[in-house]
Amino acid sequence: MKFINYLEKISGVSIYGLSSFAIFGLFFLAMLVWAVKADKNMIDEIRRLPLE
Repeated sequence: MKFINYLEKISGVSIYGLSSFAIFGLFFLAMLVWAVKADKNMIDEIRRLPLE
């Protein structure tokens, strides 16, 4: 029996896929907002860290 057959037997399994996609989307959006609003001096300091 294939794995998908096991998943079909679980009631309400579709909510797991939707919730994980929503969590990923919110995290990506939060990181995008942080990257746009971040102080440019802090970004330059973080960029230089591996080289120091």
